Amino acid sequence: MSRIIVVTSGKGGVGKTTTTANLGMALAKRGRNVAVVDADFGLRNLDLLLGLENRIVYTAVEVLAGQCRLEQALVKDKRQPKLSLLPAAQNRMKDVVTADQMKQIVAQLVGKYDYIVIDSPAGIEMGFQNAIAAATEAIIVTTPEIAAVRDADRVVGLLEANGVKKINLIVNRIKPAMVEANDMMSVEDVQEILAVSLLGVIPDDERVIVSTNRGEPLVLADQPSVAGVAFDNIARRLEGEKVDFLDMRVPQENFFSRLRKRIFG
Repeated sequence: MSRIIVVTSGKGGVGKTTTTANLGMALAKRGRNVAVVDADFGLRNLDLLLGLENRIVYTAVEVLAGQCRLEQALVKDKRQPKLSLLPAAQNRMKDVVTADQMKQIVAQLVGKYDYIVIDSPAGIEMGFQNAIAAATEAIIVTTPEIAAVRDADRVVGLLEANGVKKINLIVNRIKPAMVEANDMMSVEDVQEILAVSLLGVIPDDERVIVSTNRGEPLVLADQPSVAGVAFDNIARRLEGEKVDFLDMRVPQENFFSRLRKRIFG
């Protein structure tokens, strides 16, 4: 049976699309058939992060209009053929698709894919309502900032009100040194406010920017960064494996390091 997961947050810029791209690719690497669906009509970005922007011919809008078959709109990734992208239309407004139409599209994917991962747009308006319409599970992505966490809390309530009860949390862009200095909320602080299960913690990593610009998800790197390993671990936990969370504590200086600093300044 297909698992239909919406990746959402409420606030923009917290890493939903990066999460969708890397999680989808990590699951495909594990041999699962994955369809990633860009539900951000008007502002699509998932194709860029996957490096598939030049291969798009049709979008979900053409499928709904009967101008092409669903199979024609799905873009298969050549690096990882078990992953397919259903792109959003970039030249249309968010209200071009209704919640019922989103359910209709997802229904056509069910049974053909092990995972259907839907990238939700920011906000809680029509685009968000469409993205969650067909979902049976949700992953909330937030950064450890009070505004992002407050928006995520609102989204948790909306998901539950719409019948999505299985909700997991990813805390993105955590900076251990700032947490240690009490300048940033800790993962525990975020968990306490949102009261949903923790699926993963992604450290702040500048290689995310490099991978985004190149259209190469972190999990495809020969030598994955810490963030890439964190995304791989999230995929494993999603599959039911028990995987320890990465140690995000700031390494303590040993006695000789402290002594050297005192002597040589």
